[in-house]
Amino acid sequence: MLISVTAGLLEKCRYRCLALCVLLVALAASIAPAQALDIDVSEYTLENGMKVIVIPDHRAPVVTHMVWVRVGSADEELGKSGIAHYLEHLLFKGTERVKPGEFSKIIRLNGGEDNAFTSYDFTAYYERIATDRLELVMDLGADRFANTLFDDKDIKTELEVVKEERRSRTENNPAALLREQLSAATYTAHTYGRPVIGWMSEVKKLAAADAQDFYRKYYTPSNAALVVAGDVDGAEVRDLAAKYYGKLKNTVPTPVRARTQEPTPIAAKRVEMSDPRVASPSISRTYLVPGVNQAPAGESEALDLLGQALGSGSSSYLYSELVTRQKIASQVSSWHNGDTLDGGEISINLAPAPGVDVKVAEEALDAAIYKLLSNGVEEGLVERARNQLVASNVYAIDSQFRLAYIFGAAFAIGRSVEHTLGWTNRIKQVTAQQVNNVARKYLKLRNSATGVLVPAPARAASATSN
Repeated sequence: MLISVTAGLLEKCRYRCLALCVLLVALAASIAPAQALDIDVSEYTLENGMKVIVIPDHRAPVVTHMVWVRVGSADEELGKSGIAHYLEHLLFKGTERVKPGEFSKIIRLNGGEDNAFTSYDFTAYYERIATDRLELVMDLGADRFANTLFDDKDIKTELEVVKEERRSRTENNPAALLREQLSAATYTAHTYGRPVIGWMSEVKKLAAADAQDFYRKYYTPSNAALVVAGDVDGAEVRDLAAKYYGKLKNTVPTPVRARTQEPTPIAAKRVEMSDPRVASPSISRTYLVPGVNQAPAGESEALDLLGQALGSGSSSYLYSELVTRQKIASQVSSWHNGDTLDGGEISINLAPAPGVDVKVAEEALDAAIYKLLSNGVEEGLVERARNQLVASNVYAIDSQFRLAYIFGAAFAIGRSVEHTLGWTNRIKQVTAQQVNNVARKYLKLRNSATGVLVPAPARAASATSN
């Protein structure tokens, strides 16, 4: 499977590391599963049901330790949007053993780094540290997972941090606001339409009891996985995992992730937004497609290739058609995000060339897609896309973080290690005809939502707001 995460999917937490959110999104969008011949992955389950995944990487004496929980913003109760992300913040607020702020301080004093992130389908916590400190982070991580305290003062303080994070990263960013509105328009019923960080009107009302209830319901060992990538011995990791995580007790049955599924689209959606802070117009479009868990055999990989062939790089179809040949756009990109628990998306972003009316640019985009569906994707374009995706494996296995992310994210959506390792072989078997089949099946306007962002005169915007 190809892990492709659009901007805004991951909500990076903790104000001291906001810049890392951009890095996470960029990394995730380029991650493809590593080939089985290049790495050796072991997987087993502790007696309490917690999964352990070990990925040896002996190039440097460091280790990446990650804890993945099968819960994200799409699992939130109605009216409690943002609680998964808020709880992620609170897990840094201490236990009886480790006082507020001490967790990260201990990691830094031992030469490591730590952070966490929330998505629609998962929440993950990680530390990167010297290998001889692995036992330390396992001890700290297990304690935090099971014994976080919820002090009223810390909870109120951290809620202000979350609110400020939403203001700075979403409400002060017109492009982020458009993405949020477009996502809300894309989904009629599914909770993927809610922002990971939550709606401000609901975030303001989050209380200690909400966080505690969410924590008790989802943070149980049978709903989590420990992923360790780095200069480690598998037997040693097994012993340490049993010592620290294996002793944790399940406090509730493994949660059932019951979500309202998105109905079959019957009409195109549209969002138009103007803002005086915008310098130039842009067009964003999302097509609903099945996720890896719903797609028939071979379709998910064909959609990976379609997303790559459409608009990834200067040799892609839309770039060649709209930027190089017609000069209608100054930039265009596309990607497939299907590594989700439920439905996926094909997304396209386009920036009209200077002087080109946004309506003209959108009409050109529609015409280019119609032409593609009529004539089909050329074999050579599919082959280039395949080579690009397979080559991305080389970059994936070059980073411990990426390795841990690949297998942790797969666990979170219910995919096996074997399925992840088999992605390269599956992608090599996809034909151009299969790519054309999924293009014609899913690139229909009724499956789409289009967002248009244009500049607005400051005076007009001021008059509207009064």
